[in-house]
Amino acid sequence: MHKVTFKFENSEDVTVFAAFGENLLEVARKTNVAIDAPCSGNASCGKCKVKLVGGKLESKKTRHISDEEYEAGWRLACVSTIQDDVEVLVPDIASAYRSRMKVADLSSPGEIKIFDDLKEQVVDAGILLKNDMELVDLTMDVPTLDDTMPDNERFTRAMQALTGMEYIRIPYSVMKKLAVVLRASDFHIQVIYRKTEHDVFVYDVVENEKEVFVGGLAIDIGTTTVSAIVIDMLTGEIKAKGSSGNGQIRYGADVINRIIESMKPGGSSRLQKAVVEETINPLIDTMCRQAKINHKHIYRMSVASNTTMNHLLLGMNGDPIRTEPYIPTFFKTNSVFARDIGIKISSEAHMIVAPNIGSYVGGDITAGAFVSMLWNKPEFSLFIDLGTNGEIVFGNSDFMFSCACSAGPAFEGGDISCGMRATDGAIEACTIDKETMEPSFTIVGEEGTKPIGLCGSGIIDVISELFRCGIISPKGKFIREGERIRHDKYGMGSYVLAFEKDAGSVKDVEITEVDIDNFIRAKGAIFSAIRTMLSYCDFDVSMIEHVYVAGGIGSGINMKNAINIGMFPDVPLELYEYIGNSSLVGAYAMLYSTESERKVYELAQNMTYIELSAITSYMDEFVGACFLPHTDAALFPSVVSE
Repeated sequence: MHKVTFKFENSEDVTVFAAFGENLLEVARKTNVAIDAPCSGNASCGKCKVKLVGGKLESKKTRHISDEEYEAGWRLACVSTIQDDVEVLVPDIASAYRSRMKVADLSSPGEIKIFDDLKEQVVDAGILLKNDMELVDLTMDVPTLDDTMPDNERFTRAMQALTGMEYIRIPYSVMKKLAVVLRASDFHIQVIYRKTEHDVFVYDVVENEKEVFVGGLAIDIGTTTVSAIVIDMLTGEIKAKGSSGNGQIRYGADVINRIIESMKPGGSSRLQKAVVEETINPLIDTMCRQAKINHKHIYRMSVASNTTMNHLLLGMNGDPIRTEPYIPTFFKTNSVFARDIGIKISSEAHMIVAPNIGSYVGGDITAGAFVSMLWNKPEFSLFIDLGTNGEIVFGNSDFMFSCACSAGPAFEGGDISCGMRATDGAIEACTIDKETMEPSFTIVGEEGTKPIGLCGSGIIDVISELFRCGIISPKGKFIREGERIRHDKYGMGSYVLAFEKDAGSVKDVEITEVDIDNFIRAKGAIFSAIRTMLSYCDFDVSMIEHVYVAGGIGSGINMKNAINIGMFPDVPLELYEYIGNSSLVGAYAMLYSTESERKVYELAQNMTYIELSAITSYMDEFVGACFLPHTDAALFPSVVSE
């Protein structure tokens, strides 16, 4: 056995033991060391770069590492095997997807504005903002030698009298503590329960003098990022909000690679553990500590995620999703409890899962479509959720069509050599001087934070600016020369946003022609999906009256830049509205409002799913869109006229 030490720029070393010939990336995965591998270790993305600082690795030379980098010790973890004791440096950019769990400052109005706006719109739509959970004081007669009724019967009769319901369900967890709580409070207690048309379910009993919190948890599980909030179920108030990289990222950036990994021996368990034990539970723990809440006092949770993430979360076989005829195990389910999959909240917490409507259009879109309110408006609206899959809904109060396209992880920083989540160190907005080609940018984090890479909104800005300034051609190739423009020995160009001395990483922050090509394909997938779906519905771009854009790709998208590169239709800017992480907001609505939950299920049932792969014109549209802004310049008159 050989000693393997993973070194980090901003955290303590991790040392483990590995066998001779063992793959370095696999060692990192088993040790829970975060090394980004969007291609799941196929050596095709080049994102798992580490620096050999001591010892010996057997490592194949690849196109992703130049001769100079190789001489300096840079290696791809996925093609490196252990030969001796070894020390490797994992740079920030290679672990940016998993590091830096972020907890929101709720004193900032911007963090909760979208939730407050939703409440107003839901009420205006005639939907009641209330759920079936209640907290009451309950007093019972103290037992005597003349009154020897057992505790559970005494409690049941008191609840029957209070609620008017005959059937009172007392789970084991409550029965187990009932005797202690009753006697500690002299049979005057607080009860947390929910009442339906048929029964009363008791979640918890608490001593009378104790402060009680009736909590709920809403989670958006994205392929790249997991976001969550903890709320007061009685008032709807948000108590904590946070986000983290999805721990599954090390098994591949896209759902197909994740499904393939899940089908390997033990794969399903590894992927479930990565999202539950390594991502969701630590996020819950961090939020509860910040809000001074006991995690056992969270009695209900809701989840909004794509169809594959739903299956991997629940440990179900996702393989049929990726093969024709693309059949998932479920579209909707209401039979899962948090304890079933190891989520550390109340043992009686039920899971509300936003319904899927297709193999590649999941609960994140049904929840997001609800938030957009397009279903309650007469105008023809487009809802676009930018993530690893680009998912689109078109319609109004009379009809809704939906589709999905495989945009890849570019909008969340994947498939981009300097790409990262929208967390500290990410460039989220950028302008470039047309004459000097010098960049100016905004970085996520506190003042003085150095750039590490680009998040989605920053990538859009950079490519738009490079194109506007004539630095790249419509094909994404560099056509100007300067200090910030480089070409390697193969002729591939790159643009340096931040030189190593100014960056928060051990390397320059730069975007390459390969990155630009990957992003052009991603934006092409979005635009071609929009065009194909509109054509399928016998509409065209000119008939769009509102566009809602969602996705946690940064603080917001510069819509003009998105149009300039041909990602969004060239319609007036005032028609666009960025609504942030609509999936999380939709999960919140389902959690807090029973009527909202029912409405989301109704939307899913009434939404028509279009399988783009079955439409022959889609591929032609896609090929035409893989150009800046498009091969048909007439589709972008405002860009041509600049």
